[in-house]
Amino acid sequence: MDALRSWQHDEVSLAGETREVWRKGSGTGVIVIHEIPGIDDLLVAFAEEVVARGHTVLLPRLFGTPGAGFTARNIAGDLARFCVRREFSTFARGRTSPVAGWLRALARQLHEDVGGPGVGVVGMCFTGGFALAMMADAPVIAPVLAEPSLPFPIGAKRGADLGLSPLDLVAVTRKAAEGCEVLGLRYRTDAATGTRFDTLRRELGDRFIAVEFEGEGHSVLTRDRQEEGVARVLDFFDEKLDVDAGR
Repeated sequence: MDALRSWQHDEVSLAGETREVWRKGSGTGVIVIHEIPGIDDLLVAFAEEVVARGHTVLLPRLFGTPGAGFTARNIAGDLARFCVRREFSTFARGRTSPVAGWLRALARQLHEDVGGPGVGVVGMCFTGGFALAMMADAPVIAPVLAEPSLPFPIGAKRGADLGLSPLDLVAVTRKAAEGCEVLGLRYRTDAATGTRFDTLRRELGDRFIAVEFEGEGHSVLTRDRQEEGVARVLDFFDEKLDVDAGR
């Protein structure tokens, strides 16, 4: 994949799992988690903007083939595999996806490596809620949820669920009460996000910062990019991670 040629590629073993990770930049750490169909040119372009703002960025591959393309066939195949993999809680309510354990370990490793006050994370669509799950048990101080869509919003209860176990929800609300803010972005009419923003407002209060857009769309930072949304994320990382001090 040409867009990744300037990125360092590694296989990272953590929490009993080995996954591919691409790395670029210097300064405080940010993890950018892809959505279906995987790492693509639009995701890398967004990640390059985070790098340019003075951050060390990691792109972990959770599923999909980098550069495979946004086609109906690729999406259907990835979605089918995604739904049956045990790492992802696609339908269960009140449960944290097991892959969060590996992502938390990645955040801890990145923080130990680059230092700073903590780590930023952005999850998108099916991985949107993972940023919240990582906040529960990792040095994540700048979590960004872009159109969070798990568990699948089939029914009102799933549509309101945050994809967190009860213990992780307690940890997230406690961390928010201590001052950690959560940034959420979506198109207001995006059915994939269900009523999760209402749940986030109820659980986190004014520590949840909602950025909502009118019109038709889903992927705020990539395919249906909103420049204001991208700017809000970059500024959020700068503020919370103290980018000037990192330089």
